[in-house]
Formats: sequence, structure tokens, C-alpha cells
Amino acid sequence: MSEQHFDVLIIGAGVSGIGMACHLTRECPGKSFAILERRQSLGGTWDLFRYPGIRSDSDMFTFGYNFRPWTGGKVLADGASIKNYVHETAKEHDVERHIRYGLAVQTADWFSVDKCWKLTAVNEETGKKETYTASFLVGCTGYYNYDQGYKPDFPGEANFKGQVVHPQHWPEDLEYTGKKVVVIGSGATAITLVPTMAEKAGHVTMLQRSPTYLMPLPSTDKVTLCLQKVLPAKLAYRITRARNIWISRFLYQRSRKSPKIMRRLFLGIIKRQVGGQTDMRHFTPDYDPWDQRLCVVKDGDLFDALKVGRASIATDHIERFTETGIRLKSGEHLDADIIIPATGLDVQMLGGIKPKVDGQEVVLKDKVVYKNVMVEGVPNAGMIFGYTNISWTLKADIASEYMCRLINHMDQRKIRMAVARDTENSLGEDTVLGSLDAGYIKRAADRLPRQGTHGPWKSSQNYLEDVKILRFDPIEDGYIEFDGKRTNAQSQPSRGFLRPLRSALFGA
Repeated sequence: MSEQHFDVLIIGAGVSGIGMACHLTRECPGKSFAILERRQSLGGTWDLFRYPGIRSDSDMFTFGYNFRPWTGGKVLADGASIKNYVHETAKEHDVERHIRYGLAVQTADWFSVDKCWKLTAVNEETGKKETYTASFLVGCTGYYNYDQGYKPDFPGEANFKGQVVHPQHWPEDLEYTGKKVVVIGSGATAITLVPTMAEKAGHVTMLQRSPTYLMPLPSTDKVTLCLQKVLPAKLAYRITRARNIWISRFLYQRSRKSPKIMRRLFLGIIKRQVGGQTDMRHFTPDYDPWDQRLCVVKDGDLFDALKVGRASIATDHIERFTETGIRLKSGEHLDADIIIPATGLDVQMLGGIKPKVDGQEVVLKDKVVYKNVMVEGVPNAGMIFGYTNISWTLKADIASEYMCRLINHMDQRKIRMAVARDTENSLGEDTVLGSLDAGYIKRAADRLPRQGTHGPWKSSQNYLEDVKILRFDPIEDGYIEFDGKRTNAQSQPSRGFLRPLRSALFGA
């Protein structure tokens, strides 16, 4: 069994893993690193999901990396374009040669005596085991199980004579032209699938247990296209990025502070889109805006499909599957040739790896997360997570920057081990994914690490605040032990308000 050592090991070659690797090459150029990726291609989510219409649910000018402008004209890009963008970014920063494909990491153990991580991985093609050691470990695996999505056990499912297809495992040869399709769910996947499949299917019904807040968004940003014609690409990107960050933050904050006003705003927009032909009860959630994630409707395509009758919505509960479709509790029957349970993700941390520190398993649900990057009590390690209320990559970028700052700080001080310690019993109830009332978060409450009640243990979900904390606040803040010694918090130089704000909106 071979053994290889690197300064940094990154698990996962998706958006977060490639971003972390690029930041390393930019900010820690002397460090050796490798990316261990289970799949045979980079891209993560954008390589895995192949269902019709797969696209971003965030605008690409904030979903793109802060160091490499998204120059495409589309605000909401398709999956293939996003994967190509990630691939081109890796190529531009000479990152792809560091990726070890086809390796499923099985164990990750920290040894304080050696001040290093030891990982075992299996080559899934050959069955051969490989061993890697590293001074630093960064988990960039996302937060869901790539092997299977979440699907309830539907009564009578075995009786259904048609096809049941989960979006996470879309068959390449699925033929649905002219067929009756039922899509179960009302989240981003369903909102994308229904209008796309309606272009070819005989009819598509979106079956939802409860409605979701929807927001139409043009796929092309005319203002940005004009800026790209008259300004350098990087400047146009920064201006558009700053504007979109501001808009996203405004909508989220106003939704939290004035939910009734924002509820009327969102429902008014939808009412204008659907006209008088559709029952607004299908679009009126029983919760406040941003209690769950807002779903974007590209170019209003869902509303168009509903208005011309290619698609319809049923708001009801499932009684049972039948041979020819789904019987609802109201007594209505939905005929179907194909049923697609777009019922969500199966949340999983670190790709299912259960890390150990000096032989003791790290039980993540009992741990609090420091600055939403490091797990309390776990040395020389970070987990790169994005936002749930705005673009994932906004947080992934600055979290990666923080990891690079920490590594450089340790090099300068000749420090070999850094570990965040919660000495104030800060463990709270909310998970690292925030307080969203989404089903996939509720189902995973026993698997997710917690955030704290105050200080650097509390996750703000606020990009402007996080830029200040991760990009500017001192590394030595009194919460991290270096080589077993707790340092006093460094006095923070006065930077005022404008520099962090300018940095957040326009880049480092």
C-alpha cells in the first residue's frame, strides 16, 4: 500500500474543492497539495446531476469565483456551462494535475504525535488501497450523499407499472415525449424540471405538499451585457457582482424584518405572472419568506407552461401509488407514465467519512463550528461550506481565503498545530446550515455540526460580516490554540467600515 505526503489534502473536486485549490496556488504558492475525488471527473454537483434543464439557482455573477470573472451572458447558467467554467478555472490555475480521480476516502485520522492527518482511500476501479498523509485537511464534499437522494417510502409504489426516476440518477435514455409525467416536489429541482419536460411531454403535473415562494428572473442580464461592451471584463464583473450581492442581501434582510410586506410583494409578482387562470392557493405558502429557500423561475418558464396548459399544479397529499399513477388524499387521481420524486437530498457530511482525532471519533452533531470553517477540537482541518440564503460560492471563497491565511500564519510563526477550542460552552441548537426550516435540514439534524450561540461560533449567514471576520480579523483571536497554547487576542487595527464593505462588494 503506497503512502504519499502533502502539505494540504483537499477532499472533493467540486466547486468548493477547485476553489480551495486555486486559492492555495494563489496565496500559498509553496505548498504541495492533492485533491482526492471519488468520481472520474471534476465538477461535483454539476457533473452528477444530468436531469433536463439542470441549471444554477443563483445568479452566476455571484456564484462565480471572486478571482475569475464569469463572462457568460447568462444569469442562470445550465449545468454543462457551470461544469465547463469550473474546469476552465482549474486549467487556468494549473490545478487539474493535482486531482487524483476515482479515490473513495474511507478513513481520516489525526495523530497529535506526528502532527499530521493520515487518510486511506480505495481506488474504486482496481480495489487497491492508498494511504496519504498531510499537515492540513480540507473537506470540500458539499453536504449531501452522492450515492442516493432522499425519497420517502410511498405506499403502493411497487404497484406502479410505469417508471419512477429520481433526479439524482437520471437515465441518459429516458424517453418522455408525449407521456404523462408527475413531478413530486416544489423545490428548485421541480421548478426546473416541470417547464423543461413540458416542452416534450404530453402533460406534466407538479404535485406539491405545500407551495414555495417563487421569483421570476431573466436568464440574460441586459445591463451586464452593456457593461461588458464598454468596460474591461473584470470591472464589469465586479460592478455586476456588487449589485447582485446588494440585491440578494436586501431581499433576504427585508424578508426577515418585514415578512408581511415581502410576502405581499412576492405573491403580487406571481399573480401578475400567472394571470387569472391559476388558483393562487398553489403559490401561497403557509410560512414567511426565507423560512425556506426562495426558488428562482428562469424567464418565468414555469408560469408560461401553466398558462398554455402544458403543465399543472396539484397541492395535496399522497394516499398511495396505483398501477397507473397516484391517488391523492382528496380522492383525485393523477395519471402518470413517469413519476419523478424531486423530494430532496440525503444530507451527509464529509462524504460519509468519520474522522478521528487520536483514536477518538469526531461526532459532528456534538461539535460547534468556529467561524463556520473549523470544527471545535479538530486540529489542522477545515470544512468549506457555502451560504444557504445567497450564492454558495460567496462563502466558499472567503472560507478558502481564511484557510490560506491560517496556513501562512502558522508558517510565519513556525507553528505545527492549530485547533479551535470552545471554552465557553457555546453549543447552540441551530446546525451549521443555518435556521432554514427546510425538510432536508430537519432530517439531518442528528448528522450536522452545530453553530454556537455567540462569538465566532455563531454563523451569521451575512456576507458583509463574514468578509470582515474571515478576511480581516486577526488569526490569533484567543479562540485557537497553537501547538497546545492559547494565545491572547491580538488588538485589531482600525480599518473602519469602508474597507471591509469595499472588499466584500468589489473583491480583495
